[in-house]
Amino acid sequence: MKRLRKRANLSQEKLVGKMNLLGSRLDRSAYSKIELGERNIKVTDLVALQKIYCVRFDEFFAGIGPGEEGEIE
Repeated sequence: MKRLRKRANLSQEKLVGKMNLLGSRLDRSAYSKIELGERNIKVTDLVALQKIYCVRFDEFFAGIGPGEEGEIE
């Protein structure tokens, strides 16, 4: 998540603002927890991110393999 946000040159606050325009109710604090792996993301928020970044859904899972744990960037 962080990798895509950085690639889009967006702060968490600006990203959440764009998500809110697409109907998400996510705030910056909650989004931060998603990036840190402390909170799961709703499918509707993932769809909003996909529209903002203009990427395929598999891009969100790049570098993650079956059974692997760790930080998702």
